[in-house]
Amino acid sequence: MGGLGDYKPAMVMFGLQFTYAGVALSTRAALLQGMSPRVFVVYRQAIATLVIAPTAYLTRRKTNTCCMGWKSFGLIFVTSLIGVTINQNIYFEGLYLASSSIASAMINLVPAVTFVIASFVGLETVNVRSLRSISKIIGTVFCVSGAVAMALLKGPKLLNTEVLPTKSAFGSGGENWLLGCIFLFGSSCCWSLWLILQVPVSAIYPDHLSLSAWMCFMSMVQSAILTICLERDLEAWKLNSYLELACGFYSGIVGSGISFFAQAWCISKKGPLFSAMFSPLNTVIVTIFATIFLHEEIYTGSAVGAFCVVVGLYGVLWGKAKDLEERNTGTGPKMQNEQSKIVQILTDESLVDTICKIDLEEPLLSKDSTTVDEN
Repeated sequence: MGGLGDYKPAMVMFGLQFTYAGVALSTRAALLQGMSPRVFVVYRQAIATLVIAPTAYLTRRKTNTCCMGWKSFGLIFVTSLIGVTINQNIYFEGLYLASSSIASAMINLVPAVTFVIASFVGLETVNVRSLRSISKIIGTVFCVSGAVAMALLKGPKLLNTEVLPTKSAFGSGGENWLLGCIFLFGSSCCWSLWLILQVPVSAIYPDHLSLSAWMCFMSMVQSAILTICLERDLEAWKLNSYLELACGFYSGIVGSGISFFAQAWCISKKGPLFSAMFSPLNTVIVTIFATIFLHEEIYTGSAVGAFCVVVGLYGVLWGKAKDLEERNTGTGPKMQNEQSKIVQILTDESLVDTICKIDLEEPLLSKDSTTVDEN
C-alpha cells in the first residue's frame, strides 16, 4: 500500500484522540450540571449494549461460533466487573472530583502499571542487564512519580478557578482533589488488570464482537445494582438536560461502539504499540479544551507531573518496541518459555491455536495476548 493509504492508521488514531477527548470533556460537563457519575455509567453501558448486541448476534448467527459455558461466563463476569464496572465508576468519580486533564494524564499510567502487574504474574521478563528492561523500569518509576506529583504537588495555580456542585457521593470542592487522583489511579490499575485478563478470556471466547456485547450487558447489570445501592434518591436517574442525554448517547455509541471498531482496525494494521503511542496526544487535547471551555484549574505540579508521566510512558513503550524487534528476528528459548507461561493459564491445550489466530501483532503484555481498548 502506498500514498495516502500508509497514513490512514495514523489519521484514524489522531481522530480517535479527539473522540476520547470529546467523551472526557462532555462527560465532565454533564457531571458539573448535576448528573450522577454512577447513573451515567449505567446509561452509557445500556446504550453501548443496544448498539453492539444486535450486530454481535447477527454475526454470531452467521458464523455459529463461540459457545459460552459456565467457566467462560464466570470469567467474562469477573472481567466485566473489574475492567468496566469498577473501572468506569471510579474513573468518572475521579473525573468529577479532579479534572478532565488529570484524568486524561492518568490514563497514560496504564502501560506502566500493566508492566508491573505482568512482571509479578510472569507475563513479562525483567532482566536488569538489558537496556530495554531498564528503560521499562525507569519509565514506570517516572510514570508513578508523575502521578504522585499530580496528586500531591499542586504548586502555584496557572489558570482558572472552579467551584464544583455537590453531586458526588464523596462530596466536592478542592479538598477532594487528592481523592479524585486516587480514584483515577485505581481506575488505571483496574484497566491494567482488565488487559491481563484478556489472555484467558480471549482464549476461551475469541469472538471479540460478541465478547464486547456480553461485557457491556454484564457491566450494565452490575452498575445498575451498584447504583441502586448507592443512589437512594430516584431523582438521580432523571436526565435534566439535552446535554446529559447527548452525552450518554455520544459516550455509548461513539465512545464505546464506533471507537471499538476503529481501534481494532488500527491494531490489526499497526499493532497495539502503535496505538498506545497516541495516548499523550489525548492529554494535550483535553487539557487545552478543558482550560478554554470548562475553565478547569491548571497547577504547576500537575503540569510537571503530566510531563513525567508522558516521558515514562515513552520509556516503557520503547522497551516494548525493542522486545518486539527481538521476537520478530528470532525464536530462542526465552520466547518459547514466555509462550509456555501463557499456555499454562489455559485449561485446554487446543486453545493455543485459537490464540495464534486472534493475535493481531504485539500487545503491551506478551506475545500471545490480545487487548481491546474501550475507554
